[in-house]
Amino acid sequence: MEIWINPECSKCQVALETLDAEGVEYTVRRYLDDPPTVVELEQVLDRLNLDPWHVARLGEPAATELGLVDLPQTPQHRSEWVEALAAHPILIQRPIITAADGTARVARDADAIREAIDLH
Repeated sequence: MEIWINPECSKCQVALETLDAEGVEYTVRRYLDDPPTVVELEQVLDRLNLDPWHVARLGEPAATELGLVDLPQTPQHRSEWVEALAAHPILIQRPIITAADGTARVARDADAIREAIDLH
């Protein structure tokens, strides 16, 4: 199991505390320091069964600066979304937990964290 975090994010801290309390083994990826490549991001999106706009933090100033808030959320623009998220990882929702069974969860609440642990 791997968890993508921003150490300053309170939801990431809660997810780590929950994983620790449950005794789950995991690795941490500080995705701001070690950004995912376009290929890695596509793989995680496939595991999440989501499109890139579903994991984009559109409230971030970078989203406005890059024009993501106005970029169509369509298959024709998917690669532009993925490239923007890979180049500006601050725009990726967090935490993201990838499980050994090939699935993944955006673990922003207790239920999503529990689902990830159950899939472990």
